[in-house]
Amino acid sequence: MTTIVGVHGIGKYHYYEDAGGSAGGAAETMRLKWNGYLHKGLTGQTAGKAPDYFAEVAYYAHHLHTGPVKPPRQMDPPAKLVFADWAGQLDGRVRGVAGESLTGLAHRLAEWLVTRFGPEAVRFARDFCPEVATYLGGGDPRTRARDAVADTIRRRRPEVVVAHSLGSVVAYEAFWAHPDLSADLLITLGSPLGMRNVVFERLVPVPVKGRGARPPGVRRWINIADKDDIAAIPDALRPCFEGVERDVSCNIDWLDFHTVRNYLGCATANAFLKPYVA
Repeated sequence: MTTIVGVHGIGKYHYYEDAGGSAGGAAETMRLKWNGYLHKGLTGQTAGKAPDYFAEVAYYAHHLHTGPVKPPRQMDPPAKLVFADWAGQLDGRVRGVAGESLTGLAHRLAEWLVTRFGPEAVRFARDFCPEVATYLGGGDPRTRARDAVADTIRRRRPEVVVAHSLGSVVAYEAFWAHPDLSADLLITLGSPLGMRNVVFERLVPVPVKGRGARPPGVRRWINIADKDDIAAIPDALRPCFEGVERDVSCNIDWLDFHTVRNYLGCATANAFLKPYVA
């Protein structure tokens, strides 16, 4: 069977805690879950042990953990800034007002988010904003997260890498930072790589003249995003990056819009993975 490696997204630190502080244990728990999600998508079956579609899920969440999850108004300033800029991506009319504190802005935007998208959006933000802020803040957390992903890809030598959410950012930078890495196919799911003022301009390497590029070690790049995924803004990456073969839209669940469970379970993703798991 083809070797496939996954790269997880936001909100996965609890697997590390549940595994007693073991990154390997967290990775294995996630691998079994991802196998089950993909198996259900491919076959419709949930009973019994799923085949080992994924050789490993590269785990890095413990490198980005900064403490208990907090509501937006209690986040650290870098996370509040990500929250404000991200909310601006959702609706360009959402912006600060004269004399408003960063905490006040975060509180007001959280109320707006609940009204506009429901409480699930705020729960998403509580994971997304701190982890994005920590990763893009640079230093040891960024290097360690990126190198953890690179180490998994180097060790497993996969033909396919499936990177979800923030994991697509970490995988993108890992391929660029380590030229020895290669994959036949990179599939990004619910990716924020093109998110202006939050992610895109802060990528390493820095985009040139408003364009990023497919890493040299990646032969093909397919991007898949749900039309309601509030992390995948914009949902299409071809306008932002040279070398993206296709942008594919899907409709997984308007309430549960970002989970890897739904992405791996959808026919859109399965159509690209089937040739590698047959």
